[in-house]
Amino acid sequence: MALIAVGVNHEHATLDFLERATVPEHEWGKVLRTLVSHRNIHEAVFLSTCLRTEVIADIDFFHGAIEDVTMTLAEATGIDVVEFHDRLSVHFDRGVVTHLMRVAAGLQSIVPGEFEILGQLRRALELAEEEHTTGQELRELFHRAIATGRRVRTDTAIARGTTSFAFAAVSMALDELGPAIRDADVVVVGAGQLASGVVKSLLNTVAEVNRVSVVNRTRERADALVASLGDPRVVARDYGSLVELVAHSRLTIVAAEAPSPLLTHDDLATAKGPLLVIDLGIPRAVEADVADLTTVRRLDIGELQARIERVIDERRDAVEDARRVVDADVEKFLADRRARGAAGIVRDLRTHFDEVVAAELERRAPELSTFDADELELVRSIVRSVVAKLAHRPTIALKEFAGTDQGVRLADATRSLFEL
Repeated sequence: MALIAVGVNHEHATLDFLERATVPEHEWGKVLRTLVSHRNIHEAVFLSTCLRTEVIADIDFFHGAIEDVTMTLAEATGIDVVEFHDRLSVHFDRGVVTHLMRVAAGLQSIVPGEFEILGQLRRALELAEEEHTTGQELRELFHRAIATGRRVRTDTAIARGTTSFAFAAVSMALDELGPAIRDADVVVVGAGQLASGVVKSLLNTVAEVNRVSVVNRTRERADALVASLGDPRVVARDYGSLVELVAHSRLTIVAAEAPSPLLTHDDLATAKGPLLVIDLGIPRAVEADVADLTTVRRLDIGELQARIERVIDERRDAVEDARRVVDADVEKFLADRRARGAAGIVRDLRTHFDEVVAAELERRAPELSTFDADELELVRSIVRSVVAKLAHRPTIALKEFAGTDQGVRLADATRSLFEL
């Protein structure tokens, strides 16, 4: 079996395509069940965020697995399978380990070092475990990748400054509004991790903000977010009041997932004054044609990505440090994986030798009956020592080449030769 990662992300696909390829979290379970229904796919973890939709899987055959995954993605998103061909990002075996650890480290994010991805990876693994589509191989890989992501943020400077998608969005709002943000009413749509990050960033960077209204389809989640913050400037409001709240706000940030726009041209036409709307949703949560309104300025992830380019320039040294941490952890994981891969065959080989020694000593017991205890133990020691020396080289070779094509051939030959 081997590892494969197949999907689309912001590095190889347009935001329009990523918008169409996003799969709501409540449908992830169905995608996982479909993936492992293919005989070629043994384990799978599925992740779909605003900037990546990806499958990490343990498979048998490379090309067949790509086809199975692509067909599953096409079915889940309603996109013709042909449209995926030129946009797919594909990694195999070692490349999967490197890719996932770089993702966890924030090296594959629009904002270098952003921390939301760690929570997204944890959630993807949790769902795979709930659906029983992951085993020891992928579980270990994800745990190690998440640990690497934490270490990168602790041991390097990549997590300094603008370190999250949410913070970058708030910084963009401040750049746009300047002093106008003071005493402003702000609306944040959503109550998940991204929305929570937006509200916290607003409170930490804009001391003069008047009120932040949190609006979510499920009022309970908005109430829980507000309660966790304990700031009187933050209030939860009913979803039915969204249009009215936005009409009286100076800034609205949409950080929610929705299959169709939450704010339309007609909704925003009611704005009472200049309004900045930042749409962090993929699919887009604010209709693009609101740009026709003279009182409304709409920004989305495209503009955010362009502004973040300067952050990347500022962090080149930190990025290189992070890559070195990732590279070291990749090598460590692969070495441990090779050792795990060899453990089974080595254990079986040693058990076989022990059984042969025990059976032969028992068979020759009558001939050894005249030996006293010390002499008998000496014979047993000599036999075990000879067998251990004979087994040493095969054992070392199996460990050295585990995880490679030659290792597979050695393991097959060992099992055949010794009838393991």
